Amino acid sequence: MSRIGTRLQKMRAEGRKALVAYIVSGDPTPEATLATMHAMVAKGVDIIELGVPFSDPMAEGPVIQKAHERALVHGMSLRGTFELVRKFRESDQETPVALMGYLNPIERMGYKAVAEAAAQAGVDGLLTVDMPPEEAGLFNDELKAVGLDNILLLAPTTTVERAKRITALARAFCTMCRSKA
Repeated sequence: MSRIGTRLQKMRAEGRKALVAYIVSGDPTPEATLATMHAMVAKGVDIIELGVPFSDPMAEGPVIQKAHERALVHGMSLRGTFELVRKFRESDQETPVALMGYLNPIERMGYKAVAEAAAQAGVDGLLTVDMPPEEAGLFNDELKAVGLDNILLLAPTTTVERAKRITALARAFCTMCRSKA
């Protein structure tokens, strides 16, 4: 089981919700991001969601769009984000880190290369906001092969039938969903 699944089980056993906090990798600088990740853990964050900078972050509001722009000015990228997580793992092997990003950089690098690089860096899961679950099969297979969680989104308007298909692809987060059903 991944660090995400382990952490969520722990939270459930303790009868509390997990605190998941989001920041953009490289904002305001890569060094500051690393320090912020450690500070977040020290203040009680259970899971870090690290945004991968992208030039067209369409699922974001203006504040996060600006964070992406600042990170890109510093040259932060998908590969740079992997390096940042690798540095984080030098002193924290327990806190789950999930990357949140967009499909274009993943497709450019290749599903297998992304999955392998993410696993080697110490990433625990990936949330690709513009990859429909119906098109996630190949990427999901590559993530599973290296023990990473594919984190999928459900809208409040998702039908029960579609939600079942989506949760069948997921691992850590939806393990808890399935165990309640």
